[in-house]
Amino acid sequence: MHARQPALAEPVRFFSLANGLDVVVVSDRRAPVVTHMVWYRNGSADDPAGKSGIAHFLEHLMFKGTAKWPAGEFSKIVAGYGGQENAFTSYDYTAYFQRVPKEHLRAMMDYEADRMTGLSFDESVVGPERDVVLEERRMRVDADPASQLGEEFSAALFFHHPYGTPIIGWEHEIERLNRDDAFAYYQRFYTPENAILVVAGDTDAEEVRRLAEETYGRIAARGEAPVRNRPSEPDPRASRRVQLNDPRVQQPSLRRGWLTPTYTSGTRGEVLALELVSEILGGGTTSRLYRRLCVEQELAAGANAYFMGSMVDRAALQISASPRPGVEMAAMEAGLDAALADFLRDGPTELELARARTRLVAETVFARDNQSSLARIFGSSLAVGETVEDVLEWPQRIEAVTREAVIEAARRYLRPDRSVTGLLLPA
Repeated sequence: MHARQPALAEPVRFFSLANGLDVVVVSDRRAPVVTHMVWYRNGSADDPAGKSGIAHFLEHLMFKGTAKWPAGEFSKIVAGYGGQENAFTSYDYTAYFQRVPKEHLRAMMDYEADRMTGLSFDESVVGPERDVVLEERRMRVDADPASQLGEEFSAALFFHHPYGTPIIGWEHEIERLNRDDAFAYYQRFYTPENAILVVAGDTDAEEVRRLAEETYGRIAARGEAPVRNRPSEPDPRASRRVQLNDPRVQQPSLRRGWLTPTYTSGTRGEVLALELVSEILGGGTTSRLYRRLCVEQELAAGANAYFMGSMVDRAALQISASPRPGVEMAAMEAGLDAALADFLRDGPTELELARARTRLVAETVFARDNQSSLARIFGSSLAVGETVEDVLEWPQRIEAVTREAVIEAARRYLRPDRSVTGLLLPA
């Protein structure tokens, strides 16, 4: 599910600077604070072959300072303002953000503009930071059987596209990343033409434009934005199964996924219908799978579904479930198969469809209460090729999806012969 933002009290403004930097301004006057985010249109799926994890590694290095702001200095300044800062890497983008009192917006822009071009690449920090990333991978993946299964599951679902490679990278490739790799990646992607500035909070487009021109506007244009060079994932022709047994597993679980189109690579109507398929099947305790498996048949302790249509190349609709104590995995999976078969045969009821629409639209309303959510919704959408209008019109479009469209999308993409199933079991 991808929560979107309905029409706001004040209009959302979009413009571009002369050097190619795109700017989105979302005015939110309820508190004297601003969220300042810079999104780069590159993520782990843009890592060069054999250098998985370089996008995430560079995210770490972006906090190692510039000549103007030595390592750690700006973080102390943000903390002194009572603000927050962080960053994250995804498959299709990397983002950096700060949330501070509104009078410090200029300082945030000055800092991000400086590290867009002036990042330090001292050998003395590259090696130790690579070790930090390796330790992060050991903690997040090697120590967690569910994460290990997740990597194997993704690799089976996307066996040709880099979405099947973990964002943090494969350990043996992280170990070989060096200063030259990081610098080349930085030079290619960290340019104004490849970036999106999103400012949400107690400000307006005129102020943001003036401050952006004074800071980001001084960065020289580098030409055309870099082109994403990625292989295409072929359509699946056979079901696949992945199983991980580990003595540390206390709660067995099952996940199943299907490849689907995205908002930017497929037909928008189909992807909107898949949003509703996901919500109807696994969107909470009133969903089809939860009611069938957990309440009526008492086979599962939990069941849910997840769909993220805002990707560049392919998306995946996934469901997951865990058997109740004393219930064999095979029995729960049989119940799941039957529930999915019924859904593909009969489709949703009108009540299920109405509830799903209501929940999705309500979540977009709740997103208005979080300034950071506003910035993230617009930033992530534009980073994968959508527009401000796509975001604003999403609630109306989801309301217009018909039951017939939902049934057609489910039958086309949720076929058993297109699925990947992952099982996490005790030793």
